[in-house]
Amino acid sequence: MANRKTAISLQDTLLEQVDAMAREMNIPRSRLFALAVEDFIRRYQNQQLLERLNAAYEDTPDPSEQSLRRRMRRPHRTIVEGEW
Repeated sequence: MANRKTAISLQDTLLEQVDAMAREMNIPRSRLFALAVEDFIRRYQNQQLLERLNAAYEDTPDPSEQSLRRRMRRPHRTIVEGEW
C-alpha cells in the first residue's frame, strides 16, 4: 500500500498533545494520525450502518399485519411449547 504525504493545520495545543501521545506510544506522529483516522472512519461506518438498520426496522406493522400476528400467536405457542 502506497503512502502519501499531506499537510494539515492544527492548533498548537492539539499538536502538542499529539506529539506527547506519539512519544508515549513510541510511534511516529504520522502513525498516530493514521490510527486516529482509521478509528474515526470505522466508527462513522458503524454509525451509518446502525442508522440504516434502525430505518429499516422503524416502520410499525400495518393493521393487517398486526391482525395476522395476533392470529398466529396461539398456534406458535402450541408449536414451541416445551421447546425451551
